Amino acid sequence: MAQTPEGKVKAKVSLLLKGTAGVWYSMPVPSGYGESTLDYIGCHSGRFFAVETKAPGKKPTSRQQNMIAAIERSGGKVFIIDGDTTELSNWLRTTTPNDY
Repeated sequence: MAQTPEGKVKAKVSLLLKGTAGVWYSMPVPSGYGESTLDYIGCHSGRFFAVETKAPGKKPTSRQQNMIAAIERSGGKVFIIDGDTTELSNWLRTTTPNDY
């Protein structure tokens, strides 16, 4: 079965996250109950992050933009990825544990 353009982006992100030591992440499955979230939620070195994957050239919906803004207001890091995982890769490589 052929992957969708967004599915190909998700495969790249999943491969990157699986290959990075110290990363915990989840891909929540929408069930129609409660508030939706982004494609990935995770934590690395004590820092919360989320990833929204899009087909190349596509933009987040208004609902997704609202969720992105809420996460960023709370101090989380959000990545919107439509193919290039460089920014996420660099962040994972340079993020150091925060002090509690």
